[in-house]
Amino acid sequence: MKKALLLFLLVSVGAITSYGQSRIGGNIAYGTEIEELGIGINGEFFLKSNLAIAPGFNYYFVEDPVNFWELNANVNYYFSESGSVAVYVLGGLNLAHIGFDGSDFGVPDRSDNELGVNIGVGANFDVGGSVVPFAQFRYVLGDFDQAVFSFGVRFPLK
Repeated sequence: MKKALLLFLLVSVGAITSYGQSRIGGNIAYGTEIEELGIGINGEFFLKSNLAIAPGFNYYFVEDPVNFWELNANVNYYFSESGSVAVYVLGGLNLAHIGFDGSDFGVPDRSDNELGVNIGVGANFDVGGSVVPFAQFRYVLGDFDQAVFSFGVRFPLK
């Protein structure tokens, strides 16, 4: 897992310096399989005007003693921009982690990590100013299959 996180960070840093257009922000997410809300951070680091690396992290508010989070490394391809809406498709990798704290029950802690593939679609909304609201739908294909709906804002880094 440490190697995957290091690779994720290196790709993100490389993307920041290559094109110069970058956004970072936060979101609210809902996972259909775990049926819980979560919060996250995400970014877009453009390689070209219509192609961006989009890392993200979501932490879901599941009931104790369970915890669930996911790390995503996506590529967003912008194929349509009409007026104030820019639509993109996405594909990438998902690392999901579920953990169980067994100390209250006298049993060992347990955790599991699963790698999956993301596919989806999203849109950024140009509302003027320095805030870019977005909405995104993605489906995770893997052992933790689920649809994820995200809504949030990104701020340009300049």
